[in-house]
Amino acid sequence: MALENRLDLRLSQKLVLTPQLQQAIKLLQLPQLELAQVLNQELSENPFLEEIYEEVESEVEAGPSQEEEPHNVESSDDGELSVENLTKFSVDDYFEERSSDGRDLGYFSPDFEEKPSYELFYSQKPDLYSHLLWQLRLCSADDNVRRSAEVVIGNLDDDGYLRATEEELIAASGDTPAAMEDAIVLVQSFDPPGVGARDLKECLLLQVKALDLGGTLVDKIIINNLEDLQKHKYGQVARNYGLTTEEVMDAVRIIERLDPRPASSLSGNEAAYVAPDVSIVRTDEGYQIVLNDEGMPRLGLNAAYRKLLQKKENLNKEERTFMREKLRLAIELIKSLDQRNRTIYKVSESILKFQREFFDRGRELLKPLNLKDVAQDINMHESTISRVTSNKFLSCEHGVYSFRFFFSSALRSGNGEDVSSTSVKDIIKKIVALEDPAKPLSDKLIADKLSEHGIKIARRTVAKYREELKIPPQNMRKKYD
Repeated sequence: MALENRLDLRLSQKLVLTPQLQQAIKLLQLPQLELAQVLNQELSENPFLEEIYEEVESEVEAGPSQEEEPHNVESSDDGELSVENLTKFSVDDYFEERSSDGRDLGYFSPDFEEKPSYELFYSQKPDLYSHLLWQLRLCSADDNVRRSAEVVIGNLDDDGYLRATEEELIAASGDTPAAMEDAIVLVQSFDPPGVGARDLKECLLLQVKALDLGGTLVDKIIINNLEDLQKHKYGQVARNYGLTTEEVMDAVRIIERLDPRPASSLSGNEAAYVAPDVSIVRTDEGYQIVLNDEGMPRLGLNAAYRKLLQKKENLNKEERTFMREKLRLAIELIKSLDQRNRTIYKVSESILKFQREFFDRGRELLKPLNLKDVAQDINMHESTISRVTSNKFLSCEHGVYSFRFFFSSALRSGNGEDVSSTSVKDIIKKIVALEDPAKPLSDKLIADKLSEHGIKIARRTVAKYREELKIPPQNMRKKYD
């Protein structure tokens, strides 16, 4: 078959995302904190963007008072300050103008006594690596053991476990196997007890050793019956040692107080704080939807640069092209931000409409809802609703919830009405919380309890929801007095 070149004319349709649309989509799916970072970055890069402060707006709206004479400032025909006047305004004029009414000048007076910086009082929380390294420097081990111990410390995970094998540690350090074994034993003697263990059993045994309980029933149960302990087979453990169940339970209570993650308090993981994007507030007239703009810069166009762009004789071609592009980007960013706020407001309004009973009375009255319902209600695409509800939170009098919390599948109740799966999970949590710890309920009995609430549900569905709620099965929930 011969190869040849030819021209073909084809007509096709495809969706092309313009830069403006890409920016709108990007801003729409950003959560509150990340959006503030993006806007601050744009403020630092685009000269046509400036932050608008409410204090300045209020002063401008109020105008000059009758007692004060307005300053004679040259202005252009449209009321904006001229570029020449801005360039003539010096730093000395600025401080002279501010000092005329007794305001703070921003520098220290001669009798000012500088206070210590707050940074001097800041106490950094030590992490696991620095905590163990501090103990290593205080010990009196040989240099080769200390060198190997530093390699061991560097290979611990956030829970304090040593996940690397001894062969990998020897290859990384180049030390002898004897020095590495001594180094592991040295690290395992450090605080917190249990650090440096290679598995759960060794971690618990190190803590038992620190409690001076080696050779006791607690030590024997951990060595020989840890799996039976996880399955709550206390009677079988008691028969193995010829003891009563009560004697075994005394040892079990000590084991339960041991920490399977000894270094979790030194992991350095800090709590993640959630900033709600929307607040729904109950008022006498009904509910009010408030978009959270705290910490969010309010963007506006810089009048001085706009005026400078209008005077073409002051700029060459390259400068005009650059400034026009920056002005276009600034206008598109402000429009995209406004569109984002309006879209989030519409979605929040639709959620309030569908979940009104939840906002009135609480979680138990949460209704089934999907993205398609909200999309049809506000005439938007489901993908847009998905982006709006991703990684965003809503605050109300019942707490702070993810937007996705309000979307759940439907279950048929006894009276023929649909019930939200989220409400069913809450009821399951309450049933398990109120059960007798000595006689926990099976999944079948939980399903029977749900039928008393008018919810008919299969046992396998209860097991599925129980696993999603991280509730152990019946045999794992049984406790002994």
